[in-house]
Amino acid sequence: MKKSIVFSLVVFFAMIFNVQGQTVLGKWKTIDDETGETKSIVEVYEKSGKVYGKVVEILRADHKKDVCSKCEGADKNKPILGMVIINGLKKDGSEYNGGTILDPENGKKYKCYITLESPDKLKLRGYIGLSIMGRTQYWSRVKN
Repeated sequence: MKKSIVFSLVVFFAMIFNVQGQTVLGKWKTIDDETGETKSIVEVYEKSGKVYGKVVEILRADHKKDVCSKCEGADKNKPILGMVIINGLKKDGSEYNGGTILDPENGKKYKCYITLESPDKLKLRGYIGLSIMGRTQYWSRVKN
């Protein structure tokens, strides 16, 4: 009995450390909230100690040349392909927060946080004010 409890604890901690050892960095498939269709590939990368995300591929043929017509400032009418949509997140435990995410469809920026749900599943939460007033998306890691 003691051996099975010890074994279970070892497996449990190994799983926890495996997820913690993973990173949010890499390429992720974005999913349309309404249709469930994959929309794009976003590369999440680190620069000067902060995390950013850039649209590196648009998967829907009829949207490859879309621009951010509803964006404001420097992003107005810029191509969505190549656009940085996640800006300035900082690591805070197992979560990255303190930055923003841009929704190119409506041109709005939201506060956001991201965290790994599993090695291949990224949880993103965009919100205004309190995080309970927002929207959550799940992205899947692109396998090479």
